Amino acid sequence: MNNGRDGLRNRWLNWIGLGRLVSKHTDSNTPKETDQSTTVPIWEIKPTHVGKIFKHLIALGPEDRYLRFGYAATNEQIEEYVQSLDFERDSLFGIYNRRLDLIAMAHLSYSIDPNCASCAEFGVSVNQSSRGRRYGTRLFDRAITHARNEGVMLLFVHALSENTAMIKIAKRAGARIERDGPDSQAHLRLPPADFDSRMEEILDQQVAWTDYQLKTQAKQFSAWLGLHHPKKQSGMTPES
Repeated sequence: MNNGRDGLRNRWLNWIGLGRLVSKHTDSNTPKETDQSTTVPIWEIKPTHVGKIFKHLIALGPEDRYLRFGYAATNEQIEEYVQSLDFERDSLFGIYNRRLDLIAMAHLSYSIDPNCASCAEFGVSVNQSSRGRRYGTRLFDRAITHARNEGVMLLFVHALSENTAMIKIAKRAGARIERDGPDSQAHLRLPPADFDSRMEEILDQQVAWTDYQLKTQAKQFSAWLGLHHPKKQSGMTPES
């Protein structure tokens, strides 16, 4: 458990920029925690952000829509999906850029079947311009932590067999993959919640909240600068 707590502590120190100050004091024999060396703030999406969700999803190309939904979803079908989201039952997580655009999101959908009350399904999408940064993996890890803390014991991932990126993420986490023609289904059994999983989620929430507030303030300040410092007219000097 101490290793888990040390990992959480190091993630926090890295995020606030103090990781280098403590790294030289760590045991050189300790394995490098490459997945935690850079904390990616992941915000739990609120109902007020449905517009951002819709904007993110319709920006996906035809192939990405096909891989995400299992069919070539039209704008109208995506709008229906967004309007059907149940924020009270399910959990949604997102990664925002400095302009507060939603560039990657995950949907953790809890089963409504009484016979599978401790089950949930995971789905993810990442903007084309934001690929190669392991955002899908980060969102999957975040969803797993939250699912454990919510009492989920079995996590499902339904994906097309050609969606190798999603299958790789699930397989790396230890999921069992079953292929049935063009479809694949991953089953991942989750351990029960413990002190470390609960502390990890608290840390994730705090980091995400702080990051979002800073980006909001920066965006507001940039807008203020644009409003109070209009472009200088041609031929005008700073002194004029």
